[in-house]
Amino acid sequence: MAPTRAPRVPGQRAIIDRRALAEEIAALHAAEGAAARPAILAALRAALDHGRAELAQRLAAAPSAGHEVTAGYAFLIDQLLRVIHDHVTTHLYPVPNRTQAERLAILAVGGYGRAEMAPHSDIDVAFITPHRRAPWCEQVIETMLYLLWDLGLKVGHSSRTIGDALRMAREDLTIRTALLESRMVWGEQALFEELRARFWNEVARGSERQFLSEKLAEREARHKRMGDSRYVVEPNVKEGKGALRDLQTLYWIGKYIHRVENAAALVDVGLLTASEYRSFRRAEGFLLAVRCHMHIITGRAEDRLTFDLQRAVAERMQFAERPGKSAVERFMQYYFLQVKRVGSLTGVFLAHLEEEMAKKRARTGFFAGWTQRPRRFKGYIVEGGRLRAPGDDWFRADPVRLIELFQLAEAEGLEIHPETMRQAGRDARLIDGAVRRDRRANALFLELLAGRRDPETALRWMNEAGVFGRFVPDFGRVNAQMQFDMYHHYTVDEHTIRAIGLLSQIERGLLGSDHPRATREIGKVASRRALYVAVLLHDIAKGRGGDHSVLGAEVAQRLCPRFGLSEKETDLVAWLVLRHLLMSRTAQKRDLTDPKTIEDFVAEVQSLERLRNLAILTAVDIRAVGPGTWNSWKAQLLGELYDAAEERLRLGHKGTGRAQRVAAKKEAAARLLGEKADLVESAGALLGDAYWIAEPEEVIASNLAQYAAARAAGEALSIHCEVDEARGATRVSVIALDHPGLFYRMAGGIHLAGGNIIDARIHTAKNGYAFDNFLVQDHAAQPFREPAQMARIDKGIRDALLAKVELVPRLAARPLAHSRARAFDVAPRVGFDNDASNHFTVIEVTARDRPALLNRLAYALFKANLIVQSAHITAYGEAAADTFYVTDLTGAKIKGTQRLAEIEAALLEAAREQPQRELAQA
Repeated sequence: MAPTRAPRVPGQRAIIDRRALAEEIAALHAAEGAAARPAILAALRAALDHGRAELAQRLAAAPSAGHEVTAGYAFLIDQLLRVIHDHVTTHLYPVPNRTQAERLAILAVGGYGRAEMAPHSDIDVAFITPHRRAPWCEQVIETMLYLLWDLGLKVGHSSRTIGDALRMAREDLTIRTALLESRMVWGEQALFEELRARFWNEVARGSERQFLSEKLAEREARHKRMGDSRYVVEPNVKEGKGALRDLQTLYWIGKYIHRVENAAALVDVGLLTASEYRSFRRAEGFLLAVRCHMHIITGRAEDRLTFDLQRAVAERMQFAERPGKSAVERFMQYYFLQVKRVGSLTGVFLAHLEEEMAKKRARTGFFAGWTQRPRRFKGYIVEGGRLRAPGDDWFRADPVRLIELFQLAEAEGLEIHPETMRQAGRDARLIDGAVRRDRRANALFLELLAGRRDPETALRWMNEAGVFGRFVPDFGRVNAQMQFDMYHHYTVDEHTIRAIGLLSQIERGLLGSDHPRATREIGKVASRRALYVAVLLHDIAKGRGGDHSVLGAEVAQRLCPRFGLSEKETDLVAWLVLRHLLMSRTAQKRDLTDPKTIEDFVAEVQSLERLRNLAILTAVDIRAVGPGTWNSWKAQLLGELYDAAEERLRLGHKGTGRAQRVAAKKEAAARLLGEKADLVESAGALLGDAYWIAEPEEVIASNLAQYAAARAAGEALSIHCEVDEARGATRVSVIALDHPGLFYRMAGGIHLAGGNIIDARIHTAKNGYAFDNFLVQDHAAQPFREPAQMARIDKGIRDALLAKVELVPRLAARPLAHSRARAFDVAPRVGFDNDASNHFTVIEVTARDRPALLNRLAYALFKANLIVQSAHITAYGEAAADTFYVTDLTGAKIKGTQRLAEIEAALLEAAREQPQRELAQA
């Protein structure tokens, strides 16, 4: 335990004047004696409030002054503790001649010990006594604690003898760490000195390796608990990956092994360079400032940087909007740059330390004195599976080697030596226009990008070192850039590198069960390197204040020739970047059974080669968004679109006419019905061609059997629920006498039962019965499987159709699954497309996702005298895009300008979030 000292805080008396406060308390006690306690508490509280207000004002004036403000809060508590201690020992329990046992040292531990306190941090204090506690010590400690508690402070405290503290430190890593960074606040200095000396001699000596391994295991467990990524959308500023605790862990390990007093001394022992230490301080200061702002905004010890706090902190820290980037996005980009830098520092630091410890480890037994000889490889040194530059000027002599280093590491399956990573980070600035234009450098980069082993890891190393962004400046612009929404889980650079990794895994056959079509087709693409470049560039122009697809295609036209791609490859990449959202939007927002959907899609794609590349790019793009974004429903939709488009492109015309398709469906449904095959002619005759084309044969067979059973039982309403594993949802089929408002009531009933509708098809038979098929998921995007859940859906629909419940107020009262969506502005939008279908007007409504939305939109369509043919619902985090295929009451498209304007106004009103009072009256 080096003698940790609190940093010097400027303007100390403006925060708290300890002498004046002590004199005020002494005067109060002299005047009133024991009765002065309330007045003394009031004086202490006034000093605390004044100090906090002063520090809050300083933070507002210097929003990034994390070190200064956190040290100021620690200073404020130091002075209060000293005043309280002196008051208790002088006025309440005075002892003229203390015995050896009547000695007490007050130590700050934890963040307080480091003098890094946010406004509402816990105050961690250790009371140390020499031997068994004397009654006087217990009285002083208890009285001090009661005064602190009465001030409303959250105190974490321990009261131990020196022997107890050392024994517990040997047994408990947390206590050992607390003692490691303890700081003397007040009391008997000699006690602290004795504790410190014995700590190093009796606890730390010989346990350095154990401390390192335990701290790393603790760090690993914490990362897993926090999502195991630096790029989670709502990061924890204290405990998250790359956050304050990671910086503190470096300090603890360095301090324990080298006995340094502060982080600056890590430079002297060679664990950090001076430049790395400056990065350490900059990241730490920024994160501390962010944490202080969060505490002040919330009025509590809040460490999770939630979406609503991101806006507020960005404003307090004076981040301004820029073209294409909001203030909150710029703030979060800077935040992620800092945690990324912490990750880089951690990697280099730990690898360096590991090597240092390995050198100290004495070999014993047969291999004593034996070391594996390093070998030379293309000028580099390979030692212990690591690639190392042979000298300090290696990259200065030829900056192209900065690209070669990572390409060789990927191609040979080697790690990069921490010292060489450090050199690469230092020398990344050597990459200039000449290096970027160098043919060999670009060829090496392309080999790395489309590497056969593990390009994701090598590219991540390259990004950590700062080489990636220097060599491809367009990529540097999206480094650590987040999108302020709930859909994208990662920063743009992390999303891109993950997508490249997924592409590599698909090519190596590692994702065959999840992506069978992509695994099969990737071997057929004409240029695998063009596909890798397209994945690299698909989001390259985000944050530039325009359509990132259009701007990205322009970047591709400029970069691809530089990388060495041919004109044909460049055109393909540019088209893929321009249209990288086409397939997902078509599959998720359009009716794939409508021939016009396929015609329009094929007209855009034009070739099988483009289709293959686009399908693979779409799959990795969706999956790299974050956990759970790729699911069987999206796989099913994309597969249906791919197969339909491939057939059209391969045959050059519609594979089969409408009559042939209907006949084929009837034949397939009859086979599935077996003994009930006659239902295809009897019940099936009631249904038009549109039904036979729209529904899969297994759904048709189920519908016909359900209809026949309902009629036989004399039921006017039949509801059937069944898990559809292929689509990752529960199919809810409702057969009922058709009447106005049927769809919106069924939708409301399903939502009341806790279901999310992701797809709906509405058909009316010639005898007036409605055949409606819904695909429903729970809030975790999983099918309803339990009988009780399905019974709840059945009851919800029946109650809604029989008007047993008031839908709108009940739906509005349901809590939103993602309440943090309130942090986002989602302006409702309505779009009409009369060209997307030959028979229907397609209406797309985008609004904030919430339980009542689909019901309200469907009700608005009903009031507008529109018939809904099908509905397709897509969620993008906080936003929902609901697409409806509709006609008027005569079965015609809606084309009148005035009529369209009226429908738009009605849908916008329905999409608007209304107060509960208005909804209750609806």
